[in-house]
Amino acid sequence: MVLDIDAAVKYLKENAEPRSMGRCATYVRKALQAGGLDMSSWPVSAKDYGRFLKPLGLRSICLKNYLPTKGDIVIIQPYLGGGVHGHIAMYDGTQWISDFKQRDMWGGPGYRTNQPAYEVYRR
Repeated sequence: MVLDIDAAVKYLKENAEPRSMGRCATYVRKALQAGGLDMSSWPVSAKDYGRFLKPLGLRSICLKNYLPTKGDIVIIQPYLGGGVHGHIAMYDGTQWISDFKQRDMWGGPGYRTNQPAYEVYRR
């Protein structure tokens, strides 16, 4: 199974909401499905997508001197006082998109302030 990054990014761009709907995992899952991945047994929480993506051919990359590449998927862990599900988004080549077009990778002020642990996955 190979991820068609262009198809996945196209799905996100066409379906992004004007603001966060709190459904980042659903939107990214549907984008990955549009990109050709088998998403028949997906995790509920965004924070759990890492172990799900590895068997689908995506790998966690080193974050030292990290520069985002089209198709990168960030999985951000929850932070104290925030939601329990964490956050997930995909980079479209110019910006991060989850269920909305984000201003940065963090996707919200709580994540931006707390900067919890995260991993980036790439095809």
